[in-house]
Amino acid sequence: MNRAQLKRSGILRMALSDSEAADAGGRADTFLLRAVRIAAVVALYWFISITMVFLNDFLLDNRELDAPLFVTFFQCAVTVTLCWAVPLLSALCPRVTEEFPSLRFDLKTSREVLPLSVVFIAMITFNNLCLQHVGVAFYTVSRSLSTVFNVLLSYVVLRQGTSLPALISCGVILGGFWLGIDQEGVAGSLSWTGVAYGVLASACVSLNAIYTKKVLPAVDGNIWKLSYYNNINACVLFVPLIVVFGELPRVTSFSRLSDPAFWAMMTVGGGFGFAIGYVTGLQIKYTSPLTHNVSGTAKACAQTVIAVVYNASSKSLLWWTSNLMVLGGSSAYTWVKSLEMKKAPPKEAQDLAKEKLLPGEKLNLGV
Repeated sequence: MNRAQLKRSGILRMALSDSEAADAGGRADTFLLRAVRIAAVVALYWFISITMVFLNDFLLDNRELDAPLFVTFFQCAVTVTLCWAVPLLSALCPRVTEEFPSLRFDLKTSREVLPLSVVFIAMITFNNLCLQHVGVAFYTVSRSLSTVFNVLLSYVVLRQGTSLPALISCGVILGGFWLGIDQEGVAGSLSWTGVAYGVLASACVSLNAIYTKKVLPAVDGNIWKLSYYNNINACVLFVPLIVVFGELPRVTSFSRLSDPAFWAMMTVGGGFGFAIGYVTGLQIKYTSPLTHNVSGTAKACAQTVIAVVYNASSKSLLWWTSNLMVLGGSSAYTWVKSLEMKKAPPKEAQDLAKEKLLPGEKLNLGV
């Protein structure tokens, strides 16, 4: 081999090594960017979800107002306004708003969504009433039976059986639920009213998932359009409920009714209620339904710890055990269902995947 050939081969090796290094560097950059994006999305979901729970707890804990239906009504009104306004911002932020369709009210579609709206109203009302009576620390346990109701309703309504590992996971959740009630009673802070609202909210979460699946075709399968009609119907239906339950005099006599800071807090609460739907979808998009549920479980654990520390509460070992049983059972159920989805035939697996993306499933651990 002469000098020219040696020179050419050396240049070729250098070029190949530089190309491989560039490819490796590109892959490293891509992986790093993806990891940073996922971490940012998960952090955003945690921040919005936890902040929303504490903000709602603050608004609902106002004994002078004591109007949970009005608070919920106002948040629904804010959601409707944002669903209508966000698409108008497409010229400013096209990448952010591309998932939000332009919305126009249609009475026929509103009537088709109405059965879901009734369940939706019950779900968010019982959810807020539960939070009002039990506080954030016990909120996760009191609202932990959504998974159990999913199994029960799947059998009663859809005649779908459940595997033994999934039933065992539900058993662990039930055990944690009853242990948590016992420990709240021992501590002297148990509210049976709050527990009852939590159980009703859990049942409505499951019903909401079932009705959502039935109603989605009426809005072309678009979650944002469904949220728009759902919240419009809710605003209309809440008005007579506010009157019947005597909240109107409480609202009109509220001393801070003309306080801009109060309305700003109410509006922020409604904004966070709208945002949680977006960031939930964002987390599922950049991770997976399984990772989203695991993230939700970890978030619920962090939320409980923050509440206990913030209130300077002292909890027993058994109290913490009840929380771990609920969170562990919920995680185990999600893991079992994900394994079953992988083993299921393609069509059945697709149906299971769609069920995991329903809004009702997203509220499983009380975002």
